[in-house]
Amino acid sequence: MEVSQLQIQALVEEMKEGMFKNIDPYRLLFPSAYDTAWLAMIQDSNEPFRPMFKDCLNWVLKNQREEGWWGVCDGHGNPTIESLPATLACIIVLKQWNVGETNIDKGLAFVITNLEELLGENYGGCPRWFAIVFPAIVELASTVGLEIVFPDRMRAVVTDIFYQRQQILETEELVDKHYYLPLLAYLEVLPPSYAINEEQMVKHLSDDGSLFQSPSATARAFMATGNKNCLAYLQSLVQRCSNGVPPTYPIDEDLIKLSVVNQFQRLGLAEHFVREIEENFGTSLQEIQDHMNKDQDYFSNVILNVHRATDIMFPEEYELEEARSFARKSLEKNMSSGNSDQHDFAFPSSHRMIQHELDHPWLTRLEHLEHRKCIEEKEMNALWMAKTSFHRLSSCHYDKLLQLAKMNFELRQSVYKYELEELKRWSKEWGLSDMGFGREKTTYCYFAIASSTSLPYDSHIRLIVAKGAIIVTVADDYFDMEGSLNELINLTDAVKRWNSKGLNGHSKTIFDALDHYVREIVEEHLQQQGSDITNELKDIWYETFDSWLTEANWSRSGRIPSVNEYLETGMISIATHILTLIASCFLNPSLPSYKLRPPQYETLTKLLMKEQEEGKTNFVLLYAKENPDADIEDSIAYVRDKITKMEKQIFEQALMDGFSDLPKPAKNLHLSCLKVFNMFFHSSNRYNSDTALFHDIQKAIYIPIQAESPKPLKSVPAQPLSLPLSPPLGSTSKEYKTTINYGHFDRSCFKSRRSLAAQQSPTSRIFSCTKHNICVSI
Repeated sequence: MEVSQLQIQALVEEMKEGMFKNIDPYRLLFPSAYDTAWLAMIQDSNEPFRPMFKDCLNWVLKNQREEGWWGVCDGHGNPTIESLPATLACIIVLKQWNVGETNIDKGLAFVITNLEELLGENYGGCPRWFAIVFPAIVELASTVGLEIVFPDRMRAVVTDIFYQRQQILETEELVDKHYYLPLLAYLEVLPPSYAINEEQMVKHLSDDGSLFQSPSATARAFMATGNKNCLAYLQSLVQRCSNGVPPTYPIDEDLIKLSVVNQFQRLGLAEHFVREIEENFGTSLQEIQDHMNKDQDYFSNVILNVHRATDIMFPEEYELEEARSFARKSLEKNMSSGNSDQHDFAFPSSHRMIQHELDHPWLTRLEHLEHRKCIEEKEMNALWMAKTSFHRLSSCHYDKLLQLAKMNFELRQSVYKYELEELKRWSKEWGLSDMGFGREKTTYCYFAIASSTSLPYDSHIRLIVAKGAIIVTVADDYFDMEGSLNELINLTDAVKRWNSKGLNGHSKTIFDALDHYVREIVEEHLQQQGSDITNELKDIWYETFDSWLTEANWSRSGRIPSVNEYLETGMISIATHILTLIASCFLNPSLPSYKLRPPQYETLTKLLMKEQEEGKTNFVLLYAKENPDADIEDSIAYVRDKITKMEKQIFEQALMDGFSDLPKPAKNLHLSCLKVFNMFFHSSNRYNSDTALFHDIQKAIYIPIQAESPKPLKSVPAQPLSLPLSPPLGSTSKEYKTTINYGHFDRSCFKSRRSLAAQQSPTSRIFSCTKHNICVSI
């Protein structure tokens, strides 16, 4: 374990140096091959046979992947659909300047052999941006002598993409009032029918001279009009980002920083960079959600992010409530339609994210499992969607980030496995796991605290909370189902006196375990904090036992309490405050000991106790009994509304300054407790089930991370064979192609094909793939 911690710490220090110390935020992002290629297409006004931005052309030459493609990879190192237009754009610019013949060959090989798989990932609908860009970039390739011919089995898919583009072009205005980028932002790929003069263009230019902050669209605008403001923008861009240009410029640098912080949070690494995050970014995850909500124009998954941003709301934020309702309905409609809406969602993986968002509200998700999900998610390196690709973390930073996240998660698993075995031994030693009645929840109790909050590796707080939860579970079951009323009275009196005299059997087992537990905590607190909290702990435990006895009296006598009586007693009997407050005494900064006294409970603690009690079924039935005009559905609706309002108050108390003087770590622990309760009881009683949490526990503690490795890309056959060629989509019926046998063909067939490349160069090369039935001619 120690070696692993040393390895993690070494990588943490390396990342602090590389990502936090005087780093240009733009260097944290991967450049856009697509946009860089478009800048490389611009001719020098003084020397038309040379590129204006030679550095961009050099970047294209130097940044082709070994497998032949350009662009960014997903979180597992694999090319995405983004790589298709990026690779074609790079091939086009190399062909235009007659350089990089080997690069062109490798790029074409990649497109030929991987087109079907990359498009196949988007069967059922492709993103709007892809439908606009891909057909146009294929057509553009033919103008420089590159021709891509699709196989028969892909014909329907490609036809759908071209048809989707046609539908978009026919139904959308150049500048629509929608949340997605307007057509004019895709100027570089609009058909010739969109002949836009400089006067029209200037009307839509931003103050910085760009067209919607898009380098590629602005490059095309300059090529078409020679506008000086566009040129100034492009020159500023290349000067600012000399090593490849980003997909958007300028970018709010705070947004970059916030997105990076979000990655650290979601991967479970924020604990290692607390000081760096606070000093350099001065932000928190709540603030991140707020920023994403305000800047939703940056995101293609706007609706999804609105829903995420409204996971936390404070009282009387009615506009956010309306936004959340709208977002949820939109997401549900989208999922029920069976495919992704072309305007909203960039990738099929969005479906998985949406389904997870809808099925698992934020309050039911445990941090440790969410970190695992993020590590294994292949789009984890995607920060937000730009025009034709995600803004993604640069490979050098993300690779280290992912490596650190895996090491961190696996070290936690090893710690958790060890601590759980220790807890099982403790539970057995004190007889709590072999009581012969009720629920044996040793593993559940530990899983809940270990997975709900990212306490340090060596934190003993996990065992403090887990042991307390085990005692609470066993004692609660004893009062509910096993002990006689006389035994329960004697046990409660023993806790009041804190003396086991007269106890035997289960009562003595429970008291002895509780006494040992309290002594351990008192001794440790005395060593750490220098104060004796014996009386405070005895008082808080007696208060809880007394509430259990009250409920047992109600049950045995058949007396039905009033709603107020039920709440006042139930808030204590649920015992949330015991676990939360005792653990808070060992946080840094620690909870003042006087906060343990029952009359001194903070508002936040009382709200947490009340919210969890009102979430129980009994409260619904009691409310219905006291309100005979309300049927059971009305009662459920009333209670749900009451709980929702209370949760907002809890968020306000825990996350806003000035509402509670509890230390911040204690507030966070209250939120973790709220999430654990919701995880257990949101849609069913998972705590009482022996199997409901089996898979979650396995993933949290035992099963290693299963992040995908890069898939091997397919290679091109060494000897292409003759294939039937077909006309490109959109061509006239007179444009036919004949079969060409590579190596010995009749050059006259090029003429009959009316191929621009063949007419200009009868020795053009033919690339073909028998497996995928694709042919490209140059």
